[in-house]
Amino acid sequence: MKKIRSVDAEVDMNQAGKKELMMGNEAIARGLVEHGCGMATAYPGTPSSEILASVAALQKRFGITMHTQWAANEKVAFEIAYAGSQTGLRTAVAMKQVGLNVASDPLMSSAYMGCAGGFVIICADDPGPHSSQTEQDSRMMAMMAKIPVLDPESPRQAKSMVGLAYALSEEFRTPVMLRPTTRVCHCRQDVSPDTIPTASRQPDFKKDPLRWAATPKFRYQLHLELEAKLAEIAAYPATAPVRRNPQASGRRAVVASGVAAAYTAEALGDLGLWDQLPFYQVLQPFPLHTAFVERLLGDHDEVLVLEETTGIIEMQLADRQRVKGKLNKVVPRVGEFLPEKVERLLAAFAGLTTAIPELPQAPGRRPTLCAGCPHRASFFAIKKAAPRGIYTSDIGCYTLGMNLKAVDTVLCMGAAISQAAGFYQAYRNAEKRPDIVATIGDSTFFHAGIPALIDAVNQNVRFVLVILDNRTTAMTGSQPTPATGTSVSGKPLVKVDMETLVKGCGVEFLEIGDPYDLATFTTTVKAAVAFSRERGPAVVIARHGCVIDLARQGELAAPISVTINDDCDGCGYCLQHFECPALVAVDDGARTAVDPLVCMGCGVCLNVCPKGAIVANG
Repeated sequence: MKKIRSVDAEVDMNQAGKKELMMGNEAIARGLVEHGCGMATAYPGTPSSEILASVAALQKRFGITMHTQWAANEKVAFEIAYAGSQTGLRTAVAMKQVGLNVASDPLMSSAYMGCAGGFVIICADDPGPHSSQTEQDSRMMAMMAKIPVLDPESPRQAKSMVGLAYALSEEFRTPVMLRPTTRVCHCRQDVSPDTIPTASRQPDFKKDPLRWAATPKFRYQLHLELEAKLAEIAAYPATAPVRRNPQASGRRAVVASGVAAAYTAEALGDLGLWDQLPFYQVLQPFPLHTAFVERLLGDHDEVLVLEETTGIIEMQLADRQRVKGKLNKVVPRVGEFLPEKVERLLAAFAGLTTAIPELPQAPGRRPTLCAGCPHRASFFAIKKAAPRGIYTSDIGCYTLGMNLKAVDTVLCMGAAISQAAGFYQAYRNAEKRPDIVATIGDSTFFHAGIPALIDAVNQNVRFVLVILDNRTTAMTGSQPTPATGTSVSGKPLVKVDMETLVKGCGVEFLEIGDPYDLATFTTTVKAAVAFSRERGPAVVIARHGCVIDLARQGELAAPISVTINDDCDGCGYCLQHFECPALVAVDDGARTAVDPLVCMGCGVCLNVCPKGAIVANG
């Protein structure tokens, strides 16, 4: 059996033709360095997070001259990479689909101005969704921005499409989106690495203010040029749809893109339809090739379109009578495609009566914060300090504070602070104003919380902000934050001091506490709540490292052995209000016990039981 190796395995991957088993994100990273990417930036977000980390690993191993960077947010990452492309370098920026919302401002403008060197926007979508606020389709953003988008079906094709994206970008001097989805990003496939170039391009920024700093009058001209580009791109031979089974003939046809194309190829074979149902794979969903549209509708009476998650191809075919898809609800509009779903859709389209059983779904398990997570202690203290408060929160591990009834709202990155301000203004003149406590992670604070905090200070919003500082970007794989002081490749960087930053926003009340010291930390949060009621915004930094990250670095403190004595009467208070996975109900709920295999030995629970039944051993 072939040994599985990732891109950072000890093997010379610069030997062309030697297949390696790669994750989709690793394959994309390999494609970037093979095609001379000189600058790669990103903000972490599942399912895209491994792309930049894999690029950095290749950079380090092969001594590649390039810049790699985790940026403070997706907008910053986009603008850095785009500036690199303006100098003639090949550059790339990676993010997830909701991250593209953050970068939408430069996205729209860069489409008008175009680029000099190839510029690839890798936007990983999450149909389902598995780990996102939405399952939005980034191809809609590409359509709105008027840039071409490529839709890979597999890791192997994703790697090859990187080269195609660079060629397309430089041919038409336009940004190009590469849009893998979760199943492409995180599946693995044998991929043949090619040679990594030894020579690198030199930056050469050619000043052209009428283009790079165009005023509205000249933007109109750039828009005309962009429309002309799109017409040419819709005839670009390299991105034309591919007929996968040219031997098949018939008046019915199937069109698919992305991972749906891979599922379609398999399902047609399984159903015995490979030689009967013409199948076209669309590589470039937007702009859809004009000649293909004319030929498809001329040759076939009925067309089934399979794509995730919005009917982008379907909209461009613009024939509601003959085209079957999401717009006429033949194909589900919500959720990701799975092979079984695609097989059922194909069977129904072909008129087969074969019953394809629904696979039983395993029951889900409620997600919860890790045993020993410092956020759990922070939430417990917040509820003690403001028991009838409104709790706004943000995007991160700590969203799971909703299980502890300490999170009432989650909207998007940075919204915890803005929504806290909104609640304050709504209740400002009410007879009774509730306490308002916002929680935000350290990485999210740097990402999008600072402008909101400045605004809250300016408006003298009376609320408490608890910055949950676990010293890393925990939810997406422990990437560094601006306060960490290390780059994606581990090199030292200048640390940004969070306390100075908060003070610089104009905050008067700022305290730092360790949530593991629960009694003291609770007192600190109570003081912050009291200050906020009378004077204005108060900030508490809850600082304790992520237990997973600390364990990985061998920095965990000596564990505290905990047990539950006979004073426990099974009231369930610890289970309901603290919800540590190491605390479990036993004897049909008559009492609670500690699971030693799960317990991290943080000792925070010693302060939780109202009857004092949780005690330290010895």
